[in-house]
Amino acid sequence: MKKILLLSLISMMSIFSSTLMAETYFCKKDLEKLPILQGGRVKPLFVHASEAIKNLTGSTNVKEYGPVEAYCLLSLNGMGLVSDLKLEARIDHVDLMNFLNLPADKHTITYDELLSREESIKNEARMVKDNASYKKAIGKLYDNMFLYKEIKSGENWLLANTVDNHIEWQPLIVYLTEDKVVAQKALTPEDPFLPVLLRTKTEFDKTLGNTKYELELYYAKAGLASWALMLTILAFATLVLFKNFNIALGLASISVVVQLVLIALRVIISGRAPITNMYETVLFSGFGSLTMALILGHFKKEKLFVFMGLGYNVCTLMMLNFANGMLTATISPLVPVLRDNFWLSTHVTMVILSYGALALSWILANSVLFRRKWGSIHKKEELVIADVIYTTLKWGTTMLAAGVILGGVWADYSWGRFWGWDPKETWSLIVLCTYMAILHGRHTSWIKTDRFITVTAGAFMSVMMAWFGVNYILATGLHSYGFSEGGAIFLGSFFLVQIVVLVVTGKSKNPDVDVNVNVKV
Repeated sequence: MKKILLLSLISMMSIFSSTLMAETYFCKKDLEKLPILQGGRVKPLFVHASEAIKNLTGSTNVKEYGPVEAYCLLSLNGMGLVSDLKLEARIDHVDLMNFLNLPADKHTITYDELLSREESIKNEARMVKDNASYKKAIGKLYDNMFLYKEIKSGENWLLANTVDNHIEWQPLIVYLTEDKVVAQKALTPEDPFLPVLLRTKTEFDKTLGNTKYELELYYAKAGLASWALMLTILAFATLVLFKNFNIALGLASISVVVQLVLIALRVIISGRAPITNMYETVLFSGFGSLTMALILGHFKKEKLFVFMGLGYNVCTLMMLNFANGMLTATISPLVPVLRDNFWLSTHVTMVILSYGALALSWILANSVLFRRKWGSIHKKEELVIADVIYTTLKWGTTMLAAGVILGGVWADYSWGRFWGWDPKETWSLIVLCTYMAILHGRHTSWIKTDRFITVTAGAFMSVMMAWFGVNYILATGLHSYGFSEGGAIFLGSFFLVQIVVLVVTGKSKNPDVDVNVNVKV
């Protein structure tokens, strides 16, 4: 029966080939708003198509086709319709290139060729034991091959079919039936397929009365992270270049609003706190640090807080916009332990905000080290900066302590124990103890001003280990839902650069600084 249906569709497409574009059939941008079921939730076709095509090729566009057109054209193969579109997989791992017999100057191979070698790739994946990076690379390739096969079969595209005022999700090849197309042919003989597909949106909206999924389309196309980055860079530049502080303050405030809108949209779309993956923690950390910097700068009447906030915000927004291999903006379903919004919104939020506050001290401490070595800084100015750093450390350490305690309470609630020396728990405690020691040493004058700046700059490496290292390098423990790939090189580079800065600037002191000066508590 299925073959008869497919043959009927093919024949009808040939009848109308004179008026339809032979290359794209009904695959047009009009389909991007269609509600589909993927990843356990309803989302616009544009969002899923963009994620799928980018997963497969590394880019959201394929030749002259946008993500929706490319995704649709691949799906036509499942109905027996001809589509010449072929996707190529990007291969970067050296061992995987050797296994696939790719020349050194060629890093791509078509998925059709990969599928012809599916059994050998599957066997290779089973045989790899010791080489963790190679195992991950070949495992990811195999997952992409499965996704490609599912799209080509037409079974990856789940459309809403309304039956007796009830929604049933059906693959494209099941939903697009002959009777629907024939009935529509009487109304729009030049193209009966597109209206049938668009009708699924109308019926879905009418049945559920919910068009929230459309908001995700606007969110995906708005590029708010890029706008926020541009505004933050402009604010940072005006802060450094111009004496008029109000210009930088205005731009920084607009950037905060843009980031707040970005976070709010993710909350509305996902229905949860925006801190459930690495992308969101980086986003929230940068937003929180800039917000805290503006608030502290206002009450303390100190411009340096804004300098720190903008500097760190630029770093986080650069990661969101360009570290696509490490961070993904995909909104995915939560594992059961994270579905308690109360604990998620308190424990994780408090910890991420503490990282943002501690990052402010890291930015300013490194700027002092650079000025000591390659510029000039006056005794009085360095003491003021040390006092500002001390203030941010107090805020950050207090929030981190609260976050660790709340995490213990959540662990007791979820896992039946307050503390278990899980890698994430252990490193959070290491960070807390590190900064408590720095605060105590500074308060008692045990850590002098010159040493205080250096120690503060180096201490942030413990934060990066707790934040990124456990997820990207250790990847063990009960916090496995936060593990990701692709960040080991980034983290290693961060550690290397920071250690080099500390070594190179280690002997650089400001001879004018009074090392026994007391700071305000």
